[in-house]
Amino acid sequence: MIDEPSSGSSLPPGVIFQNPVQCLPGAEPTNDRLVEIQLRTALAKSEARLLEKDELIHRQELLKEESDHRLLNDLQITISLLSMQSRNSANPEVAAQLAAAANRVSMTARIHRRLNSYEGVRTIEFKKFLEDFCRDFSTLLSSDGPRGKISVEGSEVILPAITAIPLGFIASELITNAAKYGEGRIAIRLEADPKHGYALSVANDGPALPEGFDPGASNGLGMKIIQSFVGQIKGELSIDRGEDGSGARFTVMFPTPPGASN
Repeated sequence: MIDEPSSGSSLPPGVIFQNPVQCLPGAEPTNDRLVEIQLRTALAKSEARLLEKDELIHRQELLKEESDHRLLNDLQITISLLSMQSRNSANPEVAAQLAAAANRVSMTARIHRRLNSYEGVRTIEFKKFLEDFCRDFSTLLSSDGPRGKISVEGSEVILPAITAIPLGFIASELITNAAKYGEGRIAIRLEADPKHGYALSVANDGPALPEGFDPGASNGLGMKIIQSFVGQIKGELSIDRGEDGSGARFTVMFPTPPGASN
């Protein structure tokens, strides 16, 4: 005979046995268990996002490598076309301008290759960078005939790449201008400056610039490039004469960037 449920039972009418799962201790998730489930879910979503970002970064790196490869190929084609036109031109002035353009594009390609070799590097030994660059530049100049010596002076300075790369383009333009308009030796010096932080100067032994020369008012492409990169590193550009009163000296003074050391 089946016993009727007691009058104090909380079971609904007609229900004899209670659901055994409801009677098991801890069957319902506790607050700690809910928090754990939420954390695991959030962690899984975060890992999925990280995988997507890693894949996107990898794709961007591949695109950058492809872009750099195409750029260097295009630069080489441009150099070849300019050089060919220069050799075939019957006008000496036009030939000289085409040759100068080819040299500038060639230097751009060289800088691009050298800077790409620092891919992923956070700091750059800048004096060594200048010495390697000037060695390449001297080789390029020697193909145009005998030129003055290029020397790099001063102590080694380690600069963060974010400063060293635009400073490298500044040095390239200043050295190119010194070789184009100056005569004799070209001296590049990088040293600490007590007032500003550091100073990079490029001087030549050629004719001095006219009094009151204002680089900001220059319409030349090279000077515009220099001014743009000087602003990027929060620097200042000053122009004066060489130590013996002849020639021209361009000096870029810039604050000590975080991570720089001598």
